[in-house]
Amino acid sequence: MAFESGPENHRQLRQWVADRLRSDILEGRLKPGEWLRQERLAQEHGVSQTPVREALKQLAAEGLVEHVPYRGIQVVQFSVEDVEDLYSCRAAVEGMAARYAAEAITGRELDEMRSLHERMVACVIPDELTEYRELNRRFHEAVSEASRRSYLMRTLAQLWAAFPTMLWSNIPRIAITSVPGRDEPDAAEHAEIIAGLAARDPERAEAAVRRHIESAGHTLVTAMRQS
Repeated sequence: MAFESGPENHRQLRQWVADRLRSDILEGRLKPGEWLRQERLAQEHGVSQTPVREALKQLAAEGLVEHVPYRGIQVVQFSVEDVEDLYSCRAAVEGMAARYAAEAITGRELDEMRSLHERMVACVIPDELTEYRELNRRFHEAVSEASRRSYLMRTLAQLWAAFPTMLWSNIPRIAITSVPGRDEPDAAEHAEIIAGLAARDPERAEAAVRRHIESAGHTLVTAMRQS
């Protein structure tokens, strides 16, 4: 891709490289633990090393890659402990968002969540797993947005930028199938989240979200340990 010189075009080039690398990571073309060499990436994308270096800094800030002293930059690889921490963070922050959402959510937002829930229930797994995961992401984003709490929304958006999408590539068996034993509990737990929000009950909504995320995290950690 051709970019003219100048500060604005330089930023566009850096962003273009970051977007390409992010897609390669999230879609599994760049694997967990893979080393990212600036010279090779610059050649592959037809750019100089400067925008690649800046793009990698951006992806490091997003948590997609990490700098290993004296060795270079590699795609983040999640450990069991990382997943436990990620789900604990999500349970706490998203639970708070649900508490506030119960007080602020509109009828239109509830209708949208119900629609997303119905579409998830109708998905045939594993054939429509990609669609299911996208609907699930939108469902949880809807809880965050309904909270009207900008800091919580930004925090959750950062978590969801790479998680759980990136996590699947760390567990090949789960990447193409659902997490074992989670299909029916997911549906029931999503329904309870909606019920708590519709009842305008902050404690019920927060508890429902926390139980849902903690249960999903426990199941996923168990699957990782068995892999």
